Amino acid sequence: MPESLAPPPARFAYWVPNVSGGLVTSTIEQRTDWGYEYNRKLAVLAENNGFEYALSQVRYMAGYGAEYQHESTGFSLALLLATERLKVIAAVHPGLWHPGVLAKFGATADQLSGGRFAVNVVSGWFKGEFTALGEPWLEHDERYRRAEEFIRALRSIWTADHAELAGDFYRIRDFSLKPKPLNTAARPHPEIFQGGNSTAARAMAGRVSDWYFSNGKDFDGVTEQLRDVRASAAAAGRPAPGFGLNGFLIARDTEAEAREVLREIVAKADTEAVHGFGAAVKQAGQSTADRTGMWQDSSFEDLVQYNDGFRTGLIGTPEQIAERIVAYKRLGVDLFLLGFLHYLEEVEYFGKRVLPLVRELEAQQETGAADPAAAGRVPAAARH
Repeated sequence: MPESLAPPPARFAYWVPNVSGGLVTSTIEQRTDWGYEYNRKLAVLAENNGFEYALSQVRYMAGYGAEYQHESTGFSLALLLATERLKVIAAVHPGLWHPGVLAKFGATADQLSGGRFAVNVVSGWFKGEFTALGEPWLEHDERYRRAEEFIRALRSIWTADHAELAGDFYRIRDFSLKPKPLNTAARPHPEIFQGGNSTAARAMAGRVSDWYFSNGKDFDGVTEQLRDVRASAAAAGRPAPGFGLNGFLIARDTEAEAREVLREIVAKADTEAVHGFGAAVKQAGQSTADRTGMWQDSSFEDLVQYNDGFRTGLIGTPEQIAERIVAYKRLGVDLFLLGFLHYLEEVEYFGKRVLPLVRELEAQQETGAADPAAAGRVPAAARH
């Protein structure tokens, strides 16, 4: 395949553990820490083991196993200044941020980091945080209308000399931001990510976002979401956003070892916290007209990893996981957002044992060494 036509390699991001409790709501040992020193070491390790992005979570108050939380934007800037290549995505909530204020922070963070700041716009699932702060809790689709205006305002402020927006939620009048974020060959402004599984989320991603993050999904779920997001983008007359997929990765030397880790995680689940989280988030999907929102069909096991990460099926040997990653990539997944049980050890294991196999499989496809008939098939080792 000519170099210009070769598909870009799969990219990888990791969930920053800036929130206590780890990435699974379980009493199983998780060798991770929400503090800065641990996360600084992890960020350097990650950028040296194949990770291009890191996503800083955001919680504003305790709940569901997350007793302590570092604020996402400040923590992201600290990680940017501790690294050289890693792009750090800060999660933010419209309704708790004004787009002009975030645009100012983002421009500074982008300038200081040489163009590595990004943002993930979260429309909101934790009603208690909004009500505790005295902010209105909007109906589901209204939250996405607000988020879309937020993104439009953010992009306008970052790129226009005199930003204007007359919206239902935000009104920007002749606002000029200096300095602006860096405008590079790779991107004209900090990348704008967005999550959500609902019809409203998919439609919004096609219209305004640079990236769409999906909760954990199997092959059929990814195919459905890709179709909807691409259709929305086509209707808006713009390129489809990149597609990111959440997954909790358990790589071990044998499949039996990996499956046993998953069994133990679920067996030791913090039942009260999982049920509490489930009750809080399932209204997000059930409040949509077509019940397609996040978590509405999640089982107890799914909710033990709070973004349905087990569903993606990145559990097994390095060979099995690499095959599954490349199978998702063939469907159209561009970026894999990964969580781990023991971050330092497992990020390094991923870089040394899994990533080389992914790159080998990608190279085989590019040179035509792989079976052309397999292009639409899922490898046997990835079907579990």
